[in-house]
Amino acid sequence: MTRRYPIGVLFSRRGPYALLGRDAFDGALTALGEINDDPSFPFELTPLTGEPDGVADRYQAIADRLIAQGARHVVGGITSWSRKEMIPAVEKGDALLWYPCPYEGYECSDRVVYLGACPNQHIVPLFAHVIPRFGKRAFLVGSNYIWGWETNRVARRLLDDNGGTVLGERYLPLGREDVDRLIAEIAETRPDFILNTLIGPSSYAFLRAMAVLAERDPAFAPERCPVVSCNLAECELDEIGPAAVGQICTAVYFDSIDTADNHAFLARVRRRLGAARRVSAFFASAYMAVRVLAEAIREAGSDRPDAILPYIPARRFASPMGDLAISGRTRHTAFAPLLATIRTGNAFEIVEKAPQAIEADPYLSDYSGTGPAAIPATGRTPQPMLRVVAT
Repeated sequence: MTRRYPIGVLFSRRGPYALLGRDAFDGALTALGEINDDPSFPFELTPLTGEPDGVADRYQAIADRLIAQGARHVVGGITSWSRKEMIPAVEKGDALLWYPCPYEGYECSDRVVYLGACPNQHIVPLFAHVIPRFGKRAFLVGSNYIWGWETNRVARRLLDDNGGTVLGERYLPLGREDVDRLIAEIAETRPDFILNTLIGPSSYAFLRAMAVLAERDPAFAPERCPVVSCNLAECELDEIGPAAVGQICTAVYFDSIDTADNHAFLARVRRRLGAARRVSAFFASAYMAVRVLAEAIREAGSDRPDAILPYIPARRFASPMGDLAISGRTRHTAFAPLLATIRTGNAFEIVEKAPQAIEADPYLSDYSGTGPAAIPATGRTPQPMLRVVAT
């Protein structure tokens, strides 16, 4: 009889970041389907799902339920808020959380396997690309929770290291779309570039409003004053429309990667989900979370976390991003960061890639890196700052 292992898959497919949640959910289920169709895996993975509707307070209770139903592993969470809500559940339930999204760093839980980029793999290479080309005067906008706060704190440090200035730092509650005051302040302060850590509809409204500002004042055209992002994805571009064109993004995966492995991956995805399907880093990392888990279960002969964990850092895992190595010390993944510009037709054109994978440095203890990650650390303690929230 075929052994069946229940796997929790927990993403919000409704709510303020539904596009990202649906993309990651589809990535996880695509991998589950492939594993279950592959006779080289002597077991099946059974998905157990829940719908938090983008409400952070619901994640822990749903994760508790999935674990009580037998899941020893939960693949899930888009926001850092949701991740932090689920960690107590996996700690209490002797389970593992597989988190596939870029995040702000400054965390290293022995109950989490991190398959998204941390700061030395996203904002550090992004700023190394942007500052020499556009200038050192930045305006920071973000959603009012830990991702925006902490990413912008790192941005301040990077700007300070490079003699730069933050002209403004503003936050919107999650899902809010009234961006007129942000745009007015940006028009007044005239930064060299804007870092956008808004998510979901807040980000889409902001980019559309910036495009209107650029039509009115060419100084804000993206070739002169770009909006740059660490978390904008393919699945969001149709919703944003032409306003996304010209903006600069970093990710560990874009579906425009021109390699045989990625072409084969996209072909498999499109056979399952349709020929027009776009794939983002959120999809690809959730897919890889399930693939890595399944391969570790096959090698260990068990889904117990203590049984599979030794197998994860012991090898590399083939992926559409290239071979992945996961640290046994931090449980973070090494990535070669990519930088891309959004072109007409809402396609990411890759303009820069790290020459090799960069080991994750979640605490930025040494973020000198190589290639586009080469911004030296100061070693200074970040100073507290006042967060201004638009109301």
